[in-house]
Amino acid sequence: MIPRYSRAEMTKIWEPENRFRIWFEIEAHACDALAEIGVIPKESARTIWEKGDKPYTPARSARIDEIEAETKHDVIAFLTELAEHIGPESRFVHQGMTSSDVLDTCLNVQLTQAADILIADLDRVLAALEKRAFELKDVVCMGRSHGIHAEPVTMGLKFATFHAEFQRNRRRLKSAREDIATCAISGAVGTFANIDPRVEEHVAAKLGLKPEPVSTQVIPRDRHAQFFATLGVVASSVEHLAIEIRHLQRTEVREAEEYFSPGQKGSSAMPHKRNPVLTENLTGLARIVRGMVIPAMENVALWHERDISHSSVERMIGPDATVTLDFALNRLAGVVEKLVVYPDAVEKNLNQLGGLVFSQRVLLALTQAGMSREDSYKAVQRNAMKVWLESANFLDLLKADAEVAARIPAKTLEELFDLGYHTKHVDTIFKRVFGRA
Repeated sequence: MIPRYSRAEMTKIWEPENRFRIWFEIEAHACDALAEIGVIPKESARTIWEKGDKPYTPARSARIDEIEAETKHDVIAFLTELAEHIGPESRFVHQGMTSSDVLDTCLNVQLTQAADILIADLDRVLAALEKRAFELKDVVCMGRSHGIHAEPVTMGLKFATFHAEFQRNRRRLKSAREDIATCAISGAVGTFANIDPRVEEHVAAKLGLKPEPVSTQVIPRDRHAQFFATLGVVASSVEHLAIEIRHLQRTEVREAEEYFSPGQKGSSAMPHKRNPVLTENLTGLARIVRGMVIPAMENVALWHERDISHSSVERMIGPDATVTLDFALNRLAGVVEKLVVYPDAVEKNLNQLGGLVFSQRVLLALTQAGMSREDSYKAVQRNAMKVWLESANFLDLLKADAEVAARIPAKTLEELFDLGYHTKHVDTIFKRVFGRA
């Protein structure tokens, strides 16, 4: 997590002040529940709120760090500093709890907070993709498979395709958020030996979480593995769209281009350069987020009721994965919103191969005219290869081919070379994706 690729809203979730605030709320809500069931005096629970409910300023955080330098235990350092504010009633704080009750519940609160921001980020990306899809719905362009011209699509369909992908990502992230939103206040090995399960239920309700059905000393890490795997999938979609834009910006293609602002420079050596630096950056950021998925999965296999091998991993990937993806999604939305499309280049590329893109339609027409599929394929391919090698016109070659001409009249052949044939179902696809056309 570095400032260059961070946004303040997300980084605040991972700052010590927010973490300590969540820790305090977990402890204080637990005290409320203990008081309600008669384990501690109600007056003590009120005192804990009155004296402990203070902002976690940098000075307080520094004091906790100072104590931790001696205790070598972050939760004990937190509780010691809290006791300095509360006084004697602090003896009721953390009754029957273990550190993981605080740490795991807090982490899940932070991950739900992060997920809410990421879902909002996805909404911005989706809005940008939908807007561009409708703007460019009827701009016919070349579809490519294996990087080679295939058949016509539309620019709008490209954006609709990515919109559908990011819709799926939004559903995935909503599901991951739901699964990570659990709370554990169950004691040293999850048996509630020294704390009533009603305390966990109360704390969970106050924090907008659900009680973890079975926690050992920790919340099961398969939940976290799913959460970070989902972030990895979202990051892969970011890269997918970024690479599409990078290819479209290549000089030989130049159908679309990242917005190049006044005064922007592309190269220290070559003043003419207009590079796709933002989408290249997004490709790299996606690699970083994906790289955090495997460590999250390796955290699932903890020893017995728990070990601490997951802790150092999560202290890094929790902030880094969410902050990086938040930045990437916002950058991606900006790229899509400002993306420049060049219709003239789109049309030029569409016509580059002299009509070869209609080869399948000619193939089908020949089969419908009575020629076997194998013979139809041979007839179309031999003319298509001449276009590749001699830069000839495909329609002219087909008209001059006796075998083809015997099956399909020249006028009918001309009618087969119709771009509208390839885009006639665009509205149907748009209705599937957007519910409207």
